[in-house]
Amino acid sequence: MTRDYKQRTKRHPKRRRKKSAQPPGWIWMLFGLGVGLSVAMWVYLYDRQAKPPVEHSVASTQKEPASAQVEQEPKVQEARFSFYDMLPKFEVIIPETESSARADTHPVPITEPGQYVLQAGSFKNFADADRMQATLAMLGLEARLQKVSIDNDTWHRVRLGPYSDLDLLNRNRALLRQNQIEVIRIRVGD
Repeated sequence: MTRDYKQRTKRHPKRRRKKSAQPPGWIWMLFGLGVGLSVAMWVYLYDRQAKPPVEHSVASTQKEPASAQVEQEPKVQEARFSFYDMLPKFEVIIPETESSARADTHPVPITEPGQYVLQAGSFKNFADADRMQATLAMLGLEARLQKVSIDNDTWHRVRLGPYSDLDLLNRNRALLRQNQIEVIRIRVGD
């Protein structure tokens, strides 16, 4: 015999699960966090307690009989690395490679062959150096920036060259002088 399940009524209503007496997970998380922080605080405070310093003195402050007096030599720890002591004693002399640097104020053309660099400025601020480089680019001159650290200061040099063609060098010097840009002429290695 066939049954019609469509019309069937439910005999048992849904059983609701009873909530257990167990607290929710976030409470367990806070409990674990509290225990962990308590242990960390205890370790921190325990390690910070001042421990009495160990004295390595040869002479004691109290007079003891000579037979009971024990002299201890202080233990000197050998430095693990010796360059900490060595480095401050070294003096590095830097040879002056740009000793032929002169202000280019005279309009006399350069006739002595060699390689030359023109320095259009040295600036602490990078934006000023970049502005000078842009000014030179507008004149049709290609300049490069050179970052140099002297003591604790950083400088940005704006340089043109090197030039080995004296005609090009003299033309660029004249163009810079016309635009009231002061440069320093530097003769570099031959």
